[in-house]
Amino acid sequence: MLTDTFGRQINYVRLAVTDRCNLRCQYCMPAHGIDIVPRKELLTYKEMYRIIRVLTELGVNKIRLTGGEPFVRKDFIGFLEMLSFNDLLDDINITTNGALIVNHIETLEQLPKVKNINLSIDSLQREKFAIITRRDVFPGVYDTFLKLEQSKLNLKLNVVVQSGFNTDELVDFVALTKDKNVSVRFIEEMPFNGKGQRNTEEKWSFTKILQTIAQEFDFKEIPSEKSSTSKNYKVANHKGSFGIIPAFTRTICNDCNRIRITPTGTFKNCLFDDGVFNLRDFIRDGASNDDLKELFLKLIKEKPENGFIAEANRKGNVSESMSTIGG
Repeated sequence: MLTDTFGRQINYVRLAVTDRCNLRCQYCMPAHGIDIVPRKELLTYKEMYRIIRVLTELGVNKIRLTGGEPFVRKDFIGFLEMLSFNDLLDDINITTNGALIVNHIETLEQLPKVKNINLSIDSLQREKFAIITRRDVFPGVYDTFLKLEQSKLNLKLNVVVQSGFNTDELVDFVALTKDKNVSVRFIEEMPFNGKGQRNTEEKWSFTKILQTIAQEFDFKEIPSEKSSTSKNYKVANHKGSFGIIPAFTRTICNDCNRIRITPTGTFKNCLFDDGVFNLRDFIRDGASNDDLKELFLKLIKEKPENGFIAEANRKGNVSESMSTIGG
């Protein structure tokens, strides 16, 4: 089993299937986008499937597919169907910006291992949404939200809390949970925007977000899984719930059960590390499945205790785009 030196068992992998995205969100990349890698440098679907199969034989049973925007990559649905044949996988979850998924909802409902969709939506106002994403696609994304909420899939809304942009909408998002069966998750802004930490007047930490919501709503904390990235809450008589992910203040590291793999095959023990090994080159140089298992068991022992240590051990400053490391 994949167990690190702190006794944490790893059973969850986040795999970015592409670095490409059809939006240009301010907290993710510069306005001109990022330098996307040549397609031949991306992991193929067959390589991804093989990596995931080996990881599941070491105890991983949950995968989240991210990007960039995963639905930008050609035949992503075919890859989901391929992954569904892995009998050791229990959950296949997807994070999407909602601009391209709408025509695939019925197909996703037919794949029993695809259970959770995380929809990134950082504003409920069309004009503000366009400023944040640098694209005027809010009507389509909101329509997708409504269709997903009515589907068989479990829906979470990911809201990156951005000082100076959308902090006045926190209570509007919580209000959505009154009549809709959705979990809204507020995420502390991180420095993975292609430029590094953004200068802001106010730091919207976990505590500040919670205090702001408390001015409008009475709520109670609800139980969460030990390895949950969010602390979760429910307003009385609301169908849905809300949670806060302390992504930047990093108070969730003690129970971390996750690893990441970037579109080019870089293995990351932590969001904040540099990346510790290139799996793509290892596979293309002829590594066997046993070689991969041995490698994973070795790499997991290098997992840092928390994100602050991972960041301190980086060779450079945090300046890459979230699109290149798997949102």
